[in-house]
Amino acid sequence: MNHENPAREQPGPVSPPAVWGPIPNLPATLRPHRNLLTYSALESLLLGPAFWVKLLYSYFRFRTLVYEVDEEGITMRWGVLFRREVSLTYARIQDIHLTSNVLERWLGLARIQVQTASGSAKAEMTIEGLQFFEPLRDFLYARMRGSRPLRGTPPPRELPRVASSEAATLEELTATLREVASEVRALRESMRPPRGGSHAD
Repeated sequence: MNHENPAREQPGPVSPPAVWGPIPNLPATLRPHRNLLTYSALESLLLGPAFWVKLLYSYFRFRTLVYEVDEEGITMRWGVLFRREVSLTYARIQDIHLTSNVLERWLGLARIQVQTASGSAKAEMTIEGLQFFEPLRDFLYARMRGSRPLRGTPPPRELPRVASSEAATLEELTATLREVASEVRALRESMRPPRGGSHAD
């Protein structure tokens, strides 16, 4: 008996994949894991009575957050009323840090902080919500250094920076609150009825 095996069913050994882990080829579109929404909901409880504002913002951000990876770089998009987009080419990447707190580790999450030569101490892009963060971090390292996956020695693994996680979380929370205020303000403006529309008979 003859058994035909299509070439597409034979991954890996013949031609090394463009990306490690669950990304078999480029371009690829990545969406966050639902545990990111769980993390955001627990984090919003820290705001007390105003937790629903942060929770609402986190929900819409989770639903619209998408990462697009191609041969040139990585793009991050999110937003409902105001679409935000951050694009980085691999050539611009200078450093990559992997950070996570106790809750994120419990949920199987971590943040990949990508820094460029802009001179700012803040990460240019923070990739969050992905459970295969280590393979993606290794892929970015390989592209940043101009090498190819599965060739030569793997990039050195960096231990998460636990000491600075609290400061990073506080800075992220501040930025999030500013975005929440902007989204709520825009939402109120869009729901406000137009003035000057009534005339006395």
